[in-house]
Amino acid sequence: MTTTICFANNKGGSGKSTSCSNIGYALSAMGKKVLMIDGDMQLNLSLSFFDEDDVLAYASSGENLYEAIKNQKDLTDYIIHTKYENLDLIPSSTLMSSIEYELFTKWQREFILKKCLKSIQESEVYDYILIDAPPTLGGWVMNILIASDYLIIPVEASPWGLFGLANMFEYFRAVQEMAPNLKLMGIAVTKVDMRKSYFKQTIETLHELEGVHIFDSCIRVDSSVEWSQDNSAPVVAYKKSSRSAKEYMELAKEVENYGSR
Repeated sequence: MTTTICFANNKGGSGKSTSCSNIGYALSAMGKKVLMIDGDMQLNLSLSFFDEDDVLAYASSGENLYEAIKNQKDLTDYIIHTKYENLDLIPSSTLMSSIEYELFTKWQREFILKKCLKSIQESEVYDYILIDAPPTLGGWVMNILIASDYLIIPVEASPWGLFGLANMFEYFRAVQEMAPNLKLMGIAVTKVDMRKSYFKQTIETLHELEGVHIFDSCIRVDSSVEWSQDNSAPVVAYKKSSRSAKEYMELAKEVENYGSR
């Protein structure tokens, strides 16, 4: 069966897009068929697989997520292939900034993405669908959560990394009332600097959360991530020998083991 996972956090800079792209690539490298969906107007997930010119061309064309959601179309026709085996993408558009307005007038607007994804999910062509959500808690993120089986919350190991996490949990519980099958897979700790004492404080605080799974694999600060982004590639593909690439591979294995339980 197809497992749909969204990456969301209302706190910007948490490493959502980086985690989504690298876990997606790592799962595909493990032989899983993966579809990535870029749900953010910042286009970062799309830029993880295509250069800027291609991403902007998709964003300005009719072949992107915004056009599909606006017109409530089956997303099957918006899938593009990446250069990586087993890995496809539905690109985003800068017009996603106005998606809340487009949703406002629609009937059952909270379920539009779920309806647009239905045929892909039911076809079971993909083992995983991974969705990158924008750093907000509006109606569009609600759409993304409702269309998903699991939520992963990337959290930056910094003094401000935990800021707003309580709001994220409250929002998640509210969405569960409309999507009772939605589950929190866990929190992935990112941008870790082992030299800083607040890393330990962050981990201790997160482990105090009752009933919340914290992934064992933490992603440390690594310049290889920035270089991979500059080259429009996940770090797991760009530099497999790097520390962050190995950590993302381990995190992907945790996701795979969790999803197959």
